[in-house]
Amino acid sequence: MLITAGRVLVDSGTYLEDGAILIEGDSITAVGPRARIAEQAGPDAVHVAFPKGTVVPGLIDAHVHLAFDGGADPVATLHESSDETLLKDMRRRAEQLLLSGVTTARDLGDRNGLALRLDEEIARGGTPGPRIVSAGTPATPPGGHCHFLGGEVSGVDEVRDLVRHNITAGAGAIKAMVTGGGLTKDGPKSWQSQFTPEELQALVDEAHQAGLPVAAHAHGTDGITAAVEAGVDTIEHCTWMTNDGFDLRQDVLKQIIDRDIAICPAVSPHWEMLPRFFGEERAAAMFDLVRQMAEAGAKLIAGTDAGVQRAGFDGLVSALSFYAHLGLPNGRILEMATTDAADALGLGQMTGRIAPGYRADLLAIDGDPLEDLSALKTVRAVVAHGSLHEPDTTAERQ
Repeated sequence: MLITAGRVLVDSGTYLEDGAILIEGDSITAVGPRARIAEQAGPDAVHVAFPKGTVVPGLIDAHVHLAFDGGADPVATLHESSDETLLKDMRRRAEQLLLSGVTTARDLGDRNGLALRLDEEIARGGTPGPRIVSAGTPATPPGGHCHFLGGEVSGVDEVRDLVRHNITAGAGAIKAMVTGGGLTKDGPKSWQSQFTPEELQALVDEAHQAGLPVAAHAHGTDGITAAVEAGVDTIEHCTWMTNDGFDLRQDVLKQIIDRDIAICPAVSPHWEMLPRFFGEERAAAMFDLVRQMAEAGAKLIAGTDAGVQRAGFDGLVSALSFYAHLGLPNGRILEMATTDAADALGLGQMTGRIAPGYRADLLAIDGDPLEDLSALKTVRAVVAHGSLHEPDTTAERQ
């Protein structure tokens, strides 16, 4: 397949004008000027043209929960759903992600391996959706945050056993609920830590021994500190909460930066509503913490927490607008949802870039997202691991 476009984003902030991408199977084999690549493709190649459009790498949502429905009470809905009903709903949510431009999603809270089953279906071509990096069942103490997903563990041995179970099942990451969270109404508060240092270290060591990255759900400052000390790879939320406010510890932030630990704030697509729920002053403080981390040089990656309350599966671009609100340049924001996210997920040699040898994960849009991020919403086509998906018929076939 030959994809041509008015612009192709080939590097950080760099467009190839009148460019082309040659795809064979699920991989990119050549990128360059349209005339030269068209000659390589030969006359029999399927040609999909966007002469006035832009092609960028497929987007990556680094924090989703396909098992949740994004409604008013996603936990209640989860409890009411059988595994087969849930898997059917997850297929629909995966397609929503795909048609919004997301070609890779990291699922950080699964039940009974359903996200892994779904990824197998997608890989076989039977179900439309992004490739899913599933963390399997997240680790949490008895009665801890998201205990209803089945990952309750107590003590080092049980922690190691759960990690091994997830590895055997095919997980691409390991998730630890290092602190409490608001979704679990009867559990620890968001700022409260849930694991001993020994348990957390055992989880990280077991995951790293298998070559898997660790994602730490951590709202509280103490939990963030513990996660950094244990050597996790990404910190989810990272809101620096205490029991009476916020406390961003500059020494811990420096360690995060020095160790190249990525931070996924998991911003809601409806972030503009947060002042209504938290109050203007508290919301402004939360926003400023993210700004401080960005200005200090922390690696931020894009995620939406899709599936939790008011977070649908087509909202990544809306969530990205939060970072524009903070003053980050569009080029950096786009990297958060492509190259930086791929690197943080351990996929930096596979996706997130438009270059030969990379997986054919592409997004064709109208407009210029380096000038206006909302251009990412004008989806004309998505190529996910070499398969073309067209939400409408504006592409020109030749």
